[in-house]
Amino acid sequence: TAPGPRSYTTLRDEAVKLFNSLQQLESERDPVPLMQGVLQTCLDLPPLVDEIYCQLVKQTTEPPAPGGQGDLHYWQLLTCMSCTFLPSPPVLRFLRFHLDRTENRFPASEMAKYACFIREALEKTKGRECVPSLEEILVLMQRQEMICTVHCPGVPACSVAISSHTTAEEVAQELVSRLGLSQSPNLFALYEQSRRREQPVGSATLLADVLTRFE
Repeated sequence: TAPGPRSYTTLRDEAVKLFNSLQQLESERDPVPLMQGVLQTCLDLPPLVDEIYCQLVKQTTEPPAPGGQGDLHYWQLLTCMSCTFLPSPPVLRFLRFHLDRTENRFPASEMAKYACFIREALEKTKGRECVPSLEEILVLMQRQEMICTVHCPGVPACSVAISSHTTAEEVAQELVSRLGLSQSPNLFALYEQSRRREQPVGSATLLADVLTRFE
């Protein structure tokens, strides 16, 4: 068994449950909660990350209806996986081969666009504290960025576009530049405020993780 915020059985049993979830994903009308559940299990049980990557490669290889809704749901989950976890080196090589093969076989298709997005994401992904929020999953399914609202003292709230890989330091630097404070001798940081407390956000913290905690 494995510890975690949810109750789990053996890795073998959890792998079977994840496989069943993937089968259900193909026909799911609202796949977002199911995707988040798969991601959470992988976060809690890291040995299953490679298993899910391999299953998703299998499901997106020679699909019955390339580019159909079911096929794209698998690509969308693969996109979310690529922004959350890095597979082991052998699986990463296998995945990259699959991405190249897809782009060559279906150029300019939705599958090829997801393959390109996934390849770029894998270059930036270092691991997450939290799985993507429901909002983040929705924007990843569209290969878009999230809009994050930052409240700054003395000025209106600022909207900043962020990806799954954007750090608090990067957002702080953008706001400093946008507000004309580049020459200021002061130091700037982002703060996370809840009902109970206010605390600085670490410079290397991914803003997407902060948003998931708020969700």
